[in-house]
Amino acid sequence: MDTAAFKRNKEAYRPRVELTAALLSGALILAALAAGGLLQVVLFVSAFVIGGAAKAVEGVSDTWNNRRLNVEILMIVAALGAASIGYWVEGAILIFIFSLSGALESYSMLKSRSDITALMNLQPEEAVRIRGGEEKTVPVKTLQLNDTIRIIPGERIPADGTIAQGDTSVDEAAVTGESLPAAKGPGDNVFAGTVNLRGVLLVTITTPVEETLVQKMIELVQQAETEKAPSQQFIERIEGPYVRTVLVTAAFMMVLPPYLFDWSWNETFYRAMVLLVVASPCALVASVTPAALSAISNGARHGILFKGGAHLEQLARIRAVAFDKTGTLTKGHPEVTDCVTRADIDKTTFLQAAAGLEQFSSHPLAEAVMRYAALHGITPAEVTDVQDTAGFGIEAVVLNETWRIGKAAFVGREAAAVFQDGASAALASEGKTILYVQDEKGIAGILACRDVVRKEAQETVRALKAAGIHTVMLTGDTEETAAAIAAELGLDNYRAGCLPETKVAELKQLERDYGPTAMIGDGINDAPALATASIGIAMGGGTDAALATSDVALMKNELSRIVEAYRLSRRMKRVVFQNVVFSAGVILVLLLSNFLQVLALPVGVLGHEGSTILVILNGLRLLRA
Repeated sequence: MDTAAFKRNKEAYRPRVELTAALLSGALILAALAAGGLLQVVLFVSAFVIGGAAKAVEGVSDTWNNRRLNVEILMIVAALGAASIGYWVEGAILIFIFSLSGALESYSMLKSRSDITALMNLQPEEAVRIRGGEEKTVPVKTLQLNDTIRIIPGERIPADGTIAQGDTSVDEAAVTGESLPAAKGPGDNVFAGTVNLRGVLLVTITTPVEETLVQKMIELVQQAETEKAPSQQFIERIEGPYVRTVLVTAAFMMVLPPYLFDWSWNETFYRAMVLLVVASPCALVASVTPAALSAISNGARHGILFKGGAHLEQLARIRAVAFDKTGTLTKGHPEVTDCVTRADIDKTTFLQAAAGLEQFSSHPLAEAVMRYAALHGITPAEVTDVQDTAGFGIEAVVLNETWRIGKAAFVGREAAAVFQDGASAALASEGKTILYVQDEKGIAGILACRDVVRKEAQETVRALKAAGIHTVMLTGDTEETAAAIAAELGLDNYRAGCLPETKVAELKQLERDYGPTAMIGDGINDAPALATASIGIAMGGGTDAALATSDVALMKNELSRIVEAYRLSRRMKRVVFQNVVFSAGVILVLLLSNFLQVLALPVGVLGHEGSTILVILNGLRLLRA
């Protein structure tokens, strides 16, 4: 077994071992209460050792290695102090509840990290590779770029690639969070860890095995777990000084009260032991970590990968969001939005001719025309004598007539301008690109194309604005197109003609005007802006540069995930606030009760450890969708 696997197995069994030790300690306490004499002392000591040994070793080791005191040391000192003045039951109960809360915290950590183990199990260990017509089962780690692999129905896809042969439906829930299977065919991308539901597939590997989408997800979540939220860093910074303060205060309390308040020495020592228990910051320390890890785990299950607790916490503070346009607010490729034909020509004939002219072109606008014709069940007409004038258009013989498709200059600017009383000008004012189709009688019709907005974009913008967040689009596109998209989506503002450095400058201005600002993009040109923003959010289908420089990655290209991420961040902020206020309040009440001499050690133990368990359970609520 490799080191990483051994470590994972060790972590998986840790909560079970700690819970067993806690329960055994509790059983020994019950047995001690029923016994007497020397046997009772032996049973109490056994309860101390079994319940507290692991925490004692952990506390001493951490203190020695990091040169700072911690709550484990405080608890052990308090338990031993209670036993030293004859309060064996209270000391043993303190150890029991402390070990029980420790087991619960370990469970919460394991639960929040279980998604990494699930991700690691997504990638199969073997694949069927085809070389020279021969099939051979090989380890996945030996697969290379451009290898062809065969995947049968029900099998998990072992590597990222492109379908070379076969049609299927793929269950991508583990990677994208989408519950419905995605239809796939030749030319479509498939990802490691997803499941081929039907049909035999031949897939060409396009990504090195160590750089698959699943591997990136694992690395992102692992990075997130090691990077701590600011609130967690603050609590860890004050833990050592706080523990020292409590120990010094307890030392003074063992000496001064008999002289200042006329307390007995027994009462003085007892109150000092209670102080050690109730002043311990166990609940404060547990206020953030379980909540942060639970929220990160929740996001990972739904295709939202935070690269650290700091980014998760920061997202709740944003007051403005800047969107890239192409590939973020829009689908990233043009679609035909309008088709206007001359009165004497039917739409079917028109689309047959247009598709026939464009069928041999790889231009994005040509592909848009082909998709539009296919959507309407139109088969391209046969064409001959094709002449492609680069940058202008295509001419060919269609249905025994000469047809043209292209720019206004290619078919005649004057004819284009007067077609249908300037219909093209009206469409162009909406930020659409116009393709003119001409036959031997003149302009036969026009096709208006535009990079259409994502179906969830408008709802996303509306939800962000409802939360009081300023929305703006930063795009390198023209003023007309930017204005049309901004109006359609209801954005607060937009900036057109942006170069990468312009986006950076605009982001800095947004932060000055509104405060923390998030940037959402997918392209290489967005990488500087993503790195500059308070929070950089990359669309999962974007470039590696965008994913690398972002703080949050949306593994499925759905803008609605941004709203989910924001709400999850706000939930975590509320939970952490609740935990901190509750735990601090409990400490203050217990301290005051102790100084007033109305707090018994058992009640202090229950109040302190009970509050720790409650804040851990409150943090675990973030695991829920």
